[in-house]
Amino acid sequence: MSLTAQQLRVSLDHIAAIDPALAIGLAASGYPEPRGRPRGSATMMRAIVGQQVSVKAASSIWDRLEIACGGDMDDHARVTATPNEALRAAGLSGQKAVYVHALAEAVASGQLDFASLPADDDEAIAALTAIKGIGRWSAEIYLLFAEGRPDVFPAGDLAVQIELGRILGLKSRPTEKLTRELAEPWRPHRGALAVFLWHSYSAAAML
Repeated sequence: MSLTAQQLRVSLDHIAAIDPALAIGLAASGYPEPRGRPRGSATMMRAIVGQQVSVKAASSIWDRLEIACGGDMDDHARVTATPNEALRAAGLSGQKAVYVHALAEAVASGQLDFASLPADDDEAIAALTAIKGIGRWSAEIYLLFAEGRPDVFPAGDLAVQIELGRILGLKSRPTEKLTRELAEPWRPHRGALAVFLWHSYSAAAML
């Protein structure tokens, strides 16, 4: 589930109405398309697999990982029982193999239930980041793209920082802390802002 095209448009129109710089950016780049992922542990596991590797490499590793785990990444007991050596043979680093096991074990034991994460965004982030290998960025990406939460804002994302700084005319890329502070006036529409910033960043990169 993701923010719908209508949700993105309404939120971005609201932001543009209160911030001239964002209005100019929206006029230049246009509205972004919705971006979504399926809800559940497999999406989070894909995020772990994809950390610090190319999209192509992540896809290849994921395919091999599915085979190593018997073809069903939602069979958490089976994933947990798959030896670290098999996960590493599929292309995972030793650290990522530990993280995949930690996530599967948390779901299998009931420690983490993706179907009933807390409604409060900060509480949901805390529940996700309690699992080894899931950082704040991964948790926010999951909540934004798999659950369509409208005010989740991955301020630690490099492209988000770069593009927000560019649009606001800053001399240098803002830190994560500053990026989060700069986005405060746009609550509760920061999810749409993040989607727009990725869209605008990609458009600028093509020029």
